[in-house]
Amino acid sequence: MAKTLELQFLNVEGKTVKVIVDSPIEPVDPVAISAAMDSILTANIFVTSGGEFVSKKGARIVERNMTEVGLS
Repeated sequence: MAKTLELQFLNVEGKTVKVIVDSPIEPVDPVAISAAMDSILTANIFVTSGGEFVSKKGARIVERNMTEVGLS
């Protein structure tokens, strides 16, 4: 099972944009996640087609089950 941490932000246009972190350390620390998101906003290093990130929207852990399909 693959897990990712999805950090959700709003850009200037009010659209949701995501930063994905593979294999997050568990259990996740909401305070550390919020602080990291604040650092991302302060650094202003990401710009999307809808403008720069302007606020935090949320964060979530996403789990995916993957099964390889054998091809013959």
